[in-house]
Amino acid sequence: MAKQKKQYSSRKASQFNIWRSIFQFLVCKIGYMIRLKLVYRIEVHGLENVPQNNDYIVCPNHLSTLDPPLIVAIMPRSVSFMAKKELFDIPFLRWWIDWLGAFAVNRESLGPSTIKTVKIIKESNWVLGMFPQGTRGIPGEIRGVTKGFAGLAKITKCNILPIGIIGSNEVKRWPFSGKIIVNIGTPIPYDKDPDVVKEKWIQQIQELTGFKYIEDSTKTDGGTEQDG
Repeated sequence: MAKQKKQYSSRKASQFNIWRSIFQFLVCKIGYMIRLKLVYRIEVHGLENVPQNNDYIVCPNHLSTLDPPLIVAIMPRSVSFMAKKELFDIPFLRWWIDWLGAFAVNRESLGPSTIKTVKIIKESNWVLGMFPQGTRGIPGEIRGVTKGFAGLAKITKCNILPIGIIGSNEVKRWPFSGKIIVNIGTPIPYDKDPDVVKEKWIQQIQELTGFKYIEDSTKTDGGTEQDG
């Protein structure tokens, strides 16, 4: 089992291939997008802010399990999201998120395999996706923001693309019964000081969502949590 976990946290360039891109396209850009439009009446603003190259990390706020496929559905490039390693212990889910391009990450710290995988993603045509909050938050609030994403931006020389998501936490099943608004902000340049990038991300997400940032003194900045 230990060998399997290591495999899902360390990716090779060949794994970010056309087949995973096609699978992601069919599942998210067609399958999920039908649901997002038919049920949630999704609105996306700010697509003109998305860089033409892939020298950026997609960093949305996090409200629900719908967020990763939602982001993949609206982004012009394939997105590889970090997911907590525990998700790869579940057989079918492991296969599903693996083929959607996700890779395992330790909730406590960013190991060498994670950093290596992030660099490989940049060298491909994909972009990295991660949630600075780590785990799902409460609507109206922005809590638990670590600076691991800013550290990765510094290491990979990637800018941060802030994305504000509103309404994805509401579970709806009837046509046109929900409402999701996605606001894409302007890229935040990477900086040698991760705290600078973290503060700029928080500021933009507050503006993009209308949510209020609340400092969480119990959250450490040593690592990152991604629950997918």
